[in-house]
Amino acid sequence: MLGLLVLLGAIFITSVGIGSVEISPAESIAILLQQINVNTGIAYEPLQENVLTQIRLPRVVLGLLIGASLGVAGTAIQGLFRNPLADPALIGISSGAAFFAAVMIVFGTTSLSFIEAILGNWSLPAAAFLGGVLTTLIIYNLATRNGVTSVPTMLLAGIAINALATAGVGMLIFTANDAQLRDIAFWNLGSLGLASWDTVRTITPFVVVTVVPLLTMSRALNALLLGELEAEHLGFNVERIKQGIVILVALAVGAGVAFSGIIGFVGLIVPHLIRLMIGPDHRYVLPGSALLGAALLMAADLLARTVASPAEVPIGIVTALVGAPFFLYLLMRDRSQGRLM
Repeated sequence: MLGLLVLLGAIFITSVGIGSVEISPAESIAILLQQINVNTGIAYEPLQENVLTQIRLPRVVLGLLIGASLGVAGTAIQGLFRNPLADPALIGISSGAAFFAAVMIVFGTTSLSFIEAILGNWSLPAAAFLGGVLTTLIIYNLATRNGVTSVPTMLLAGIAINALATAGVGMLIFTANDAQLRDIAFWNLGSLGLASWDTVRTITPFVVVTVVPLLTMSRALNALLLGELEAEHLGFNVERIKQGIVILVALAVGAGVAFSGIIGFVGLIVPHLIRLMIGPDHRYVLPGSALLGAALLMAADLLARTVASPAEVPIGIVTALVGAPFFLYLLMRDRSQGRLM
């Protein structure tokens, strides 16, 4: 855990310093300390301070918050499904958010213009967040009968809803103009390019009220690893735990998708890497996933905005290039060990 904290700090300082305006680590630390009235005596230019505090720092902090929420959400979903190959996208959050975002992009200036008139620049994030939460609630209701939620049914319902949402996005792409096509593509590939302090202030409460309760569910998730019946014998209310995990994950991932678009594989590979390092105990996997998820997304964003500078590669492409081979490795390894049919 100490190593993860050091890694997170190193990537944070590196991310705020690298760009078209170079800022050394010492200058970055001096500028950050100056914001809390601590003078280090290290000289820096006003341009460097403005670039760091107004452009890079909000983006890095946004990546930290979204990465932490995706890492914790992925851990919770894998614990709920008792499968290390599970991902928050399985319960339809990302696809539902993408569909509602595409609806707002295509119809925001026509039949849904009243929403844009009310919410302004927040109309698209609000639509994406609403889509993710509503889709998750539909899947949860489909999987719940007589107060009992079937996890396999939730998985199958998620696959079906994902397919419907993808088809809906495809139909909207078919009717969109060139500008709308670019916006939909940008949203589906993900980016932190729209980060600002207003965005950070808006998403922070969602991260706090979802990640903190998920971090307290370590004992319940450890019990679920033994099976639902065994967890009930240990005194846990399994149905309430499942409800809480689904709702909290929907809010956490929905808020992230609302402000950054779809960023895949973070919720899949981060918990697995943590388990490889420190074992399956959720008392350590949950906070470890928060730290590593934040570090991974900040590093991916740094690569996305510098590898093809001055252009910016969508961050979803970077995470997919890293995550997809890792996912295939997990599949091949599990098959060789007889875990997959």
